[in-house]
Amino acid sequence: METTNLSVAALSQNILGQVRQVIVGKDHQLRLVLAAMLAKGHILLEDIPGVGKTTMALAFSKTLQLGCSRVQFTPDVLPSDVTGYSILDQSTGKMTYQPGAVLCNLFLADELNRATSRTQSALLEAMEEGQVTVDGNSYPVPLPFTVIATQNPTGAAGTQLLPDSQMDRFMIRLSLGYPGITDEINMVLGRQQANPLHVLQPLLDRQTLLAMQEAVEKTYVHQQVVAYTVNLIAATRQHPLLARGASPRATLAVISLSKALAQMAGRDFVVPEDVMEAATHALPHRLLLSPGAQSQNQRAEDVVTQLLRTIPAPRLR
Repeated sequence: METTNLSVAALSQNILGQVRQVIVGKDHQLRLVLAAMLAKGHILLEDIPGVGKTTMALAFSKTLQLGCSRVQFTPDVLPSDVTGYSILDQSTGKMTYQPGAVLCNLFLADELNRATSRTQSALLEAMEEGQVTVDGNSYPVPLPFTVIATQNPTGAAGTQLLPDSQMDRFMIRLSLGYPGITDEINMVLGRQQANPLHVLQPLLDRQTLLAMQEAVEKTYVHQQVVAYTVNLIAATRQHPLLARGASPRATLAVISLSKALAQMAGRDFVVPEDVMEAATHALPHRLLLSPGAQSQNQRAEDVVTQLLRTIPAPRLR
């Protein structure tokens, strides 16, 4: 199915319009989640329990008609629960692969930071390479494929930090936060008759979503915009408040997310403002503050904001 620039923007608005029936008052976060999905990225939602993280993921899966699997991570979840395992078929005498939960279109990893490090790492190959390897055999995940992981704030009971290698594979990190008073009232009133999640109807099929992703991938990025992005990333590696800057994977993530934001705005080219918005959400979770910065209660988000203000953006004609 061929998808034009205009249809990507129009379809995006239709998708968001339906998801907003379930998640009230979080338009900005919903837009970024959809942008990350169109950019073939993965999303990390960091927030307290009960603010709608899981509900949001389920709303997107129903709207986009995606096969969805959900794993509630606890310390006793095994890597094979995620990737699958091989079992002896008594009738043939051969080992048969039993697919794990991650072989789906939308994998919801609920409270990922409650799992052991070994189980957390079981996701790495699927997130980066789009496949899992079990007993020496590789099995591709179905396309499209997105991981939406949730984690409770650091320090919550039973949680541990995600490894840096895993954090770097999430395109964006978001927080939903508490709803406003009016939004919470509307949320309650909207559930008087039925849960809106149960009445959502699919708006498009997987092939249409794949076509939208292809259109995003083909979005034009001017060389000056690429240089601006690289300069921004390079500045994180030399910043005095950072012990470690962003990786080249972060550069690719910012560019990909910028393309998705451009298409959702109805453009087939990226402007510096797309890069600025993408960097705000794609960089902070990849940065490691220096001990001095932590003692001063500095945040990685503040460093990114400072760099966006100091590094001149190109003026495209």
